[in-house]
Amino acid sequence: MGAAAVRSGKRVAEISGLAERAARAASGFASLGIGAGDVVAVYLRNDFPFFEASAAAGLVGAYSTPVNWHNSPDEARYIFENSGAKAIVIHADLWRGIEKALPKNVPVFVVETPAEIVSAYGLSAEAAKLPAGTQDWGQWLAQFPPITAGPAEAPGSMIYTSGTTGHPKGVRRAAPTAEQAAAWGQVVGTVMGFSPEYGEPQNMVTVVTGPMYHSAPNAYGLFAFRVGANVILQPRFDPEELLQMIDTYKVTHLHMVPTMFVRLLKLPDEVKKKYDLSSLRFVVHAAAPCPVHVKQAMIAWWGPVINEYYGGTETGAVVFCNSEQYLKHPGTVGKAVQGAKVMVLGENGEELAAGATGEIVCRIPAIPDFTYHGDDEKRRKAEKAGLIALGDIGYLDEDGFLYLCDRAKDMVISGGVNIYPAEIEAELHKMPGVGDCAVFGIPDEEFGESLCAVVQQQPGAGLSEADVKAFLRERVAGYKVPKRVEFQNDLPREDSGKIFKRKLREPYWQQAGRQI
Repeated sequence: MGAAAVRSGKRVAEISGLAERAARAASGFASLGIGAGDVVAVYLRNDFPFFEASAAAGLVGAYSTPVNWHNSPDEARYIFENSGAKAIVIHADLWRGIEKALPKNVPVFVVETPAEIVSAYGLSAEAAKLPAGTQDWGQWLAQFPPITAGPAEAPGSMIYTSGTTGHPKGVRRAAPTAEQAAAWGQVVGTVMGFSPEYGEPQNMVTVVTGPMYHSAPNAYGLFAFRVGANVILQPRFDPEELLQMIDTYKVTHLHMVPTMFVRLLKLPDEVKKKYDLSSLRFVVHAAAPCPVHVKQAMIAWWGPVINEYYGGTETGAVVFCNSEQYLKHPGTVGKAVQGAKVMVLGENGEELAAGATGEIVCRIPAIPDFTYHGDDEKRRKAEKAGLIALGDIGYLDEDGFLYLCDRAKDMVISGGVNIYPAEIEAELHKMPGVGDCAVFGIPDEEFGESLCAVVQQQPGAGLSEADVKAFLRERVAGYKVPKRVEFQNDLPREDSGKIFKRKLREPYWQQAGRQI
């Protein structure tokens, strides 16, 4: 295999060349006075400059802050201002969407939107071009010599959390010491498969399937780049295209979310059999609970290469399991990784025994602690029993394996009874004709909250509300059967495929004049 490279569409760039461009951009940032503790905002889809700008920020001791490009102009403006970004790197078509939100006194560098992204998102050729009067990223960095040296360890990315209530907050860590960086590298290597047992990095090939403004794809993509693995950027997730990429480029590593598994499994058998997937060595998924039958089906299809981890932007990955462990403990998200502490707490903050459901708290003391940028109070509230609460409900079994029940904010309290929508969604995923679904709480005068299910049907399924309720009555307790079932052709999603449940839930609460 030749020199390690990043591929996007028909374009290929060696990692060494991208690293040199990053070093030039770092000199440029330094000329603007950007240094340790500052922020460079990266408002890009997955593209070569994403790696360049992120690495360049680190070379001057600054944070790279990837920004969700689905944001409205007001949402984008908030992050630019709250983070105190000293520079912004942005794709041309995205610039056009938020031009008025860009700070007037901050340098903005624009990247022409490449053809594969234009095609994947149905953009116009005109939108992809550099807007008149803007500064071209590539031309700007080319005028600077590569920086001669950077900090021993870069501070990494400052990721803004999703902001389910109020504005999102930036999760920020100090630059790690050498010991902390080694501990962090060991955890990442374990849970993402970039470790010696899977070969030399230059022989590894991965596809970045999710947008790198998300915490997990950001960590995964940048770590693969940093260790020198071959990286393929998929502009937008398409299940058959991914199979084709695995076959064509002999992909060894993947990072995925469960929704991608669901879409892959729904491909016709003749499509699944067209492609050789034998090159896969380490596939890991995270970010959302995976229904047991989906995980088991993926292991049966792809073999014992499926791994899983759980954690958060604030903590990193704290538990991990491989296929063998999962099949012995169906439904688990893993067991504590080396150095991690994981507990389940009751309502009064007491540690619960194995099998008891409560709030999950966790931490890896050996890695740098975090702050919420500009919000020390929220940081204090996140800490419980010396660990960090990520907002998830679950339990530990007798062997120390962790199981998730639901997000604390998604838990529905109906007539004083706690109901976990994820359990009901897992059953609905088994129903013939159901493409996807979301279950959540809506206002109920008698019970406080009741359950609503929104179902996306497969083409031609012809399901009715009565069908869905009858299916569930045979599988869950009566009080868990949604009181209301609705159907939508398309559920609102993030680009990773995860459902924006908040967008489904909000109208019901707004109509009732209540906040969630």
